[in-house]
Amino acid sequence: MFSGAKPYEGQNYSALKRACLRKKVLFEDPNFPATDDSLYYKGTPGPTVRWKRPKVSVRSQLELRPAVCRGQAGLLLASLQDICEDPRLFVDGISSHDLHQGQVGNCWFVAACSSLASRESLWQKVIPDWKEQEWDPEKPSAYAGIFHFHFWRFGEWVDVVIDDRLPTVNNQLIYCHSNSRSEFWCALVEKAYAKLAGCYQALDGGNTADALVDFTGGVSEPIDLTEGGFANDEAKRNQLFERVLKVHSRGGLISASIKAVTAADMEARLACGLVKGHAYAITDVRKVRLGHGLLAFFKSEKLDMIRLRNPWGEREWNGPWSDTSEEWQKVSKSEREKMGVTVQDDGEFWMTFEDLCRYFTDIIKCRVINTSYLSIHKTWEEARLCGAWTRHEDPQKNRSGGCINHKDTFFQNPQYIFDVKKPEDEVLICIQQQPKQSTRRDGKGENLAIGFDIYKYRMHGLQHRAASSIYINSRSVFLRTDQPEGRYVIIPTTFEPGHTGEFLLRVFTDVPSNCRELRLDEPPRSCWSSLCGYPQQVTQVHILRATGLKDSSTGANSYVIIKCEGDKVRSAVQKGTSTPEYNLKGIFYRKKPSQPITVQIWNHRVLKDEFLGQVHLKADPDDLQALHTLHLQDRGSRQPSDLPGTVAVCVFSSTSLTAV
Repeated sequence: MFSGAKPYEGQNYSALKRACLRKKVLFEDPNFPATDDSLYYKGTPGPTVRWKRPKVSVRSQLELRPAVCRGQAGLLLASLQDICEDPRLFVDGISSHDLHQGQVGNCWFVAACSSLASRESLWQKVIPDWKEQEWDPEKPSAYAGIFHFHFWRFGEWVDVVIDDRLPTVNNQLIYCHSNSRSEFWCALVEKAYAKLAGCYQALDGGNTADALVDFTGGVSEPIDLTEGGFANDEAKRNQLFERVLKVHSRGGLISASIKAVTAADMEARLACGLVKGHAYAITDVRKVRLGHGLLAFFKSEKLDMIRLRNPWGEREWNGPWSDTSEEWQKVSKSEREKMGVTVQDDGEFWMTFEDLCRYFTDIIKCRVINTSYLSIHKTWEEARLCGAWTRHEDPQKNRSGGCINHKDTFFQNPQYIFDVKKPEDEVLICIQQQPKQSTRRDGKGENLAIGFDIYKYRMHGLQHRAASSIYINSRSVFLRTDQPEGRYVIIPTTFEPGHTGEFLLRVFTDVPSNCRELRLDEPPRSCWSSLCGYPQQVTQVHILRATGLKDSSTGANSYVIIKCEGDKVRSAVQKGTSTPEYNLKGIFYRKKPSQPITVQIWNHRVLKDEFLGQVHLKADPDDLQALHTLHLQDRGSRQPSDLPGTVAVCVFSSTSLTAV
């Protein structure tokens, strides 16, 4: 999967490295040069920045000596200075403690890197062939000053190539750097990510969720702790902790932050030691056993705990369960060692989940969605479709209608149909807009405000809305919803009409959803239409409920079927009631309007289902009575007799095939 990552901007890492080794030169990336354009998309540079390689090879110094003799000594000697003597990709392995933020406001990215560093299976996807990319002091001639990294972007993995020239001031890295002066993995990953974004300045004030998705190919779910009231609702908080624990235990990445309401709030330190407007990586989630010895084992009292890390590598929480707090005396020494508790200002600390919900305002969970059929954990079926909001003067061809606030144009948006095939299923839906670069030529890449609504059935007019996302100008929008069996339509939109852009829609269900785009407003005509017929009218049948069904002592387990010209729609089973609420809709394009539509009700049994009755609907467009309450009838005889029960039906028909 990852060896087949698409070369970004057409740069093939292996070919470029071979060419550099053959020519005995260090790679210089023409697509992300060592200039101010790679640093800033606006404004003027601050202190003089020098781009330096971690270590300049002896070979390069010898090759450049003739140029020094031609009077370019000052420039070249500056470029030949090393950042360190013995560079390494990793020093003593990779750890979330490696990272420090630097001078750009990208704590969100560094927090994501901290989370990434704690997951070997994930960082080895982002940093491919890491052993081959590592510096080898015994083979300096094999080094070409070129690296590559993998990121998941807009539905596919891309391979981003960079050179090893890094921006410095006073021989110090000015952006993300490691504790060890000799370690460079985080600085190089950051440079590759800056290349994707357009420049380093584009990383200022980004979104942790974006980086988590780009590192994993997963789906990010933001959780507003304040709006959800988790601090004061123990049941909801416990439920959320179990979900966070599950994401962590199954290889997901998580971060937390405290909203900054004003500019003055940004990176303001609170009395408890936490920082506003700042992203923290969640590096561990666990239930901690309290007590000592056998008493702890039999008492079995556990506390929901979270470990977090400040990307600054300092400034920690100073409340309960902070590094030096007396609460740790409640935990045995062996349990503390298992948790890796340290007493030093390294930016990493523990706190209870209750305190996290009280002091933090937001959590971002990035699920690494499991689609493997070989897994012992829950697996998902993914549907992935690319789409676009496009503008056209013809309303039939316009696909940029804006949100539901704009009722006249709302249905001029792309529509995607999918099926929930279980009686009830959890559905995960994510829409992501095409990432935009920030460059000097084009300025800052701004996201559109986007979101989506979910309805039952396809529509040209308003129907019942099953669920809806928030609308926000972020790169992606996520919704987790439980829906009963049926057919649904997703309508992704921009907030305002007339805005254009590409998007990626991802739908995850327990069983295949057959998700696809609805491209036609009415059934297509073909050469067979004249022979086989073409629909004359469209009919929507809405079965509301039934009453007085033939009953057993425990009630009927009934379901309803709508049949029309060989097509049928079936409801879920309504258990143990003689007054079921079906709320089932079916839309039919009818070639033979004179043939009635049949509605049948059945009682579900173990061996053989029992027929409870049926009705026939003429569904005439001239019938102005929308709601009908009809007695159930028997089948098979010329004079059908009434059976126990009635069914309430709403019917609408039209000769205009786009009327429903």
